[in-house]
Amino acid sequence: MFLRGATALVCALVSATWMMGGQAAVPLRTVASMVAQGPNGEMPSLAPMLDQVTPAVVNISTRSRVRVQDNPLMSDPFFRRFFNIPDQALERETQSLGSGVVVDAKRGYVITNNHVIDKADEITVVLRDRRHLKAKLVGTDPETDIAVIQIPAENLAEIALSDSDKLRVGDFVVAIGNPFGLGQTVTSGIVSALGRSGLGIEGYEDFIQTDASINPGNSGGALVNLRGELVGVNTAILSPGGGGNVGIGFAIPINLVRDIMEQLVSHGKIKRGRLGVMLQDLTPQLASAFGINQSDGAVVSQIVPGSPADKAGLKAGDVLVSVNERLVRNSADLRNLVGLMRVGQSVKLDILRQGAKKSLNAVITPGEQVRMRGDTLSPRLGGAEFGMVEEDGSLADRAEQIQVVAIERNGPAWQAGLRQGDLVVSVNRLQVRNFDEFKQAAARSRRGLLLNIQRGEQAFFLLLQ
Repeated sequence: MFLRGATALVCALVSATWMMGGQAAVPLRTVASMVAQGPNGEMPSLAPMLDQVTPAVVNISTRSRVRVQDNPLMSDPFFRRFFNIPDQALERETQSLGSGVVVDAKRGYVITNNHVIDKADEITVVLRDRRHLKAKLVGTDPETDIAVIQIPAENLAEIALSDSDKLRVGDFVVAIGNPFGLGQTVTSGIVSALGRSGLGIEGYEDFIQTDASINPGNSGGALVNLRGELVGVNTAILSPGGGGNVGIGFAIPINLVRDIMEQLVSHGKIKRGRLGVMLQDLTPQLASAFGINQSDGAVVSQIVPGSPADKAGLKAGDVLVSVNERLVRNSADLRNLVGLMRVGQSVKLDILRQGAKKSLNAVITPGEQVRMRGDTLSPRLGGAEFGMVEEDGSLADRAEQIQVVAIERNGPAWQAGLRQGDLVVSVNRLQVRNFDEFKQAAARSRRGLLLNIQRGEQAFFLLLQ
C-alpha cells in the first residue's frame, strides 16, 4: 500500500522521526570523513551541515473549502431559499500540513508536492525562524506531484541543487521534514534503489528509493546528500497498513524536479511531448508469435500518421526494448519515459523488428490529441470515440484524463448512456488515466463494463452489458 498526502486522511510522507531497527544509520567513520570535528574536539556530527540546510526546509499549511456531498435537494437554490439554508452549509473547511524546500532565495521559490497544496484556498509557509508567510501558487504538475509556490524573498535561506543522475545505490542521504506535525525532524539512511517506476503512485514515476525514515505529514520535504545538496523531494512510502514506516520511502529526483520547476515558472504549466504510438505489453504469447525470446518490451500496435514515431520509421509490430539506453519493460514504462522528456528532445529507440535488432532516432514534439474508437476497446463502446483531455482547454486541470470526444447517436455507447464530453474516471473500479490503462481494464471485463463517469458537476456509474 502506497501512502502520500499532507494529512492523516491522505497520509503524506516524507522524511523524519527516529530510525527503525534494520535501517541504515550513517556509520561513524563515514561521518568522521565527511564532517570536521568541532573546535573543542567533540564527536563528529552532521550538525554543521544541517545548520546550513534546515533553515531552507519549511512547513506548509493549507486551508480549503470543499463541497459537502449531501441530499440533491441541498443543491437546489429554490429549496435552500424556501427553508432559509445558507450556501455555507454546503461547504466545509479542511486543513492540511506538509513540507517544502526553498530553492531560490532571491525570488522566493519553494518546491513541494502537488498533493500538499492541491485545491488549497490559502497556503501558509512557516520558516525555521517561525515567520508565517502567505504563499501564492506559481504552478503545479499533478502527474509528477510537483508544485512551485512563491513567498516574499526576504532573508531566506536556500538549498543548493545536486545532480541526481550521479546518485548511486548505497549513497548516504538525510531526510528533513515535518512528520505528524511534530515540527522539523531529521533522519538518515541510504539510497536503496534508483529509477523506481510502475508503482502507481504518480502518473509519471522515476523515484529514488531510500530507507531514511519517512512518515505521514512530511510530503515535499528535502532529501539531501552529506554535502547538504538537495538530491530529491520526499513524496511517498510503501506501507503494508496503518500508515507506519517500514523503511521503504520514495523521493522525486531533483533533476526531474528542476525541469518541472523551470517550465512551471516560465509557463505556469507543463507541456508534455508525445511519441505518437499506441502500445501493448509484450506477452509470452506475442513474443512467441514474433519469434522473440524475451519477456521485456512494448509492442507497437498503431502509429499516429505524421507523429515523431512515424517520421522515425517505427512500424506496427515493432517491439520497443529500450529508450536512450533505458530498458522498456512494458507499455507503461515507455509512457513514463516519454512523458518525462522535454519537447524537442532527441530520443534513441532500440527495437526488434522481425527478430532483428534496429535503432531509430526520433524527436519528441508537442502532443496532439490522439483518438481511439470505442469498438477497439469493447463492442459495448461502439459508436464512441475517446481522447485525452487537452491541456490547453477548459478542462486543463483534468489533463491526462480520458474523455468522450465524439459519439454516434443511437450507437451502442449512446444507448448505454454515454454522451460527448463525459470523462471516464474508472472502468470496472480500476482508475484509468490513459489508453493503456483503459484497454487493460476493458480487457478484464467478461460480463459488462462498469464505467465511473463525470459529467459536469455530476458523477455516476454506467453499466454497459
